[in-house]
Amino acid sequence: MDKKPNVFARIKNWFVDMKAELKRVVWPSFKKVRQNTLIVLIFVLVVGAVIWVLDWLFSSGIALLINR
Repeated sequence: MDKKPNVFARIKNWFVDMKAELKRVVWPSFKKVRQNTLIVLIFVLVVGAVIWVLDWLFSSGIALLINR
C-alpha cells in the first residue's frame, strides 16, 4: 500500500502543478478582451431592456385587470 505524502508536500505539489499549467495557458490579447467585454455589455443592456419592456407590459396588463 502506497503511503500518501504529508499535507505540506501535497500543497507544494499543487502549487508546482498550477504554475506549470499556467505556463500553458494562451492568454487573450487586450484587443480581444476589450471586444468580448463590449459584446457582453451590449448583450446585458439588450436583455435588460427586454426584461424592462416585459415588466412594463405585464404590469400594465395587471393594472387594467385590477381596475375593471
